[in-house]
Amino acid sequence: MAFSVVSSAAMMAQSTTTMDNKIVKQELQLTQEWDKTFPKSEKVNHRKVTFVNRYGITLAADLYEPKDAAGKLAAIAVSGPFGAVKEQCSGLYAQTLAERGFLCLAFDPSFTGESGGTPRYVASPDINTEDFSAAVDFLSTQDNVDAERIGILGICGWGGLAINAAGIDTRIKATVASTMYNMSRVNANGYFDSLDENGRYQNRVALNKQRTEDYRNGYYPQGGGVVDPLPDDAPFFVKDYYDYYKTSRGYHKRSLNSNNGWNVTGCLSFMNQPILCYSNEIRSAVLLIHGEKAHSCYFSRDAYKDMTTNSNYTANKELYIIPGAVHTDLYDGGGKNAIPFDKLESFYKEYLK
Repeated sequence: MAFSVVSSAAMMAQSTTTMDNKIVKQELQLTQEWDKTFPKSEKVNHRKVTFVNRYGITLAADLYEPKDAAGKLAAIAVSGPFGAVKEQCSGLYAQTLAERGFLCLAFDPSFTGESGGTPRYVASPDINTEDFSAAVDFLSTQDNVDAERIGILGICGWGGLAINAAGIDTRIKATVASTMYNMSRVNANGYFDSLDENGRYQNRVALNKQRTEDYRNGYYPQGGGVVDPLPDDAPFFVKDYYDYYKTSRGYHKRSLNSNNGWNVTGCLSFMNQPILCYSNEIRSAVLLIHGEKAHSCYFSRDAYKDMTTNSNYTANKELYIIPGAVHTDLYDGGGKNAIPFDKLESFYKEYLK
């Protein structure tokens, strides 16, 4: 006997709502003062909001609305980088795009920042992809948002998750991945694909041994954020991260990368639950932007190649390389205006019209 994966409309109509299935928003304690790593714009109205994802986790966000805007607006949900908070890069992107006429939502992913979810400081390829769709849920129901003109933007590790969300959520009309990481690839293969099967196996052994210790001790220890103090022989990309997360340029007290990092086992599930499997089936527009000199540029180059190979939907896909830019230059401009906001504006205006 064959069974349908998706319940039919008739079966759904017969179902009844119970209290167990009610969407319940958790009361979060949100900071009300301006505590961002970037100046507040006088061109934008800002307020804190919350929304709930499909797993019942309440997410905290900053909503940036263009002042004096009228009618229903195109909207963009923004998150990332991996281990950052909305007071850092995602808020800068959101506020700047709001200055250019979009309603923007910068949110903390589940288990991090001001968002809910326990235990803290753990990541999930499924739940964090869902976080983007939950942001679309929220935006779709706002009176001043045109639900047919919603895009998303992911930075660093949330760039890969944004593309993953675009692959499953057909409500998303335009996606930008900025200085993207593929978190499945880097966890399974190491940086620059340096891990072989044996190396991967040893990592599994160590992480699963840690799981036993965590359960025995009743506590999930954190693995440490960006190394501090910085060793003299640190690779350039570690120095790049230090220069952002550990200095006044980008430090924030709630940022995992700025402080004690993810749980030691926090990213374990990325090792065998690859994202981006169906990226070549994404029909909506996708723009990948990356710095030419970024250690991570291979993630975007390969993601673009995978997305456009054996695909019928290549006309609205683009890889945009910033000459001379390194990874964190696309976090805050790197002091050289490296973030191509004009390009982002024109992309969203074209595909969210």
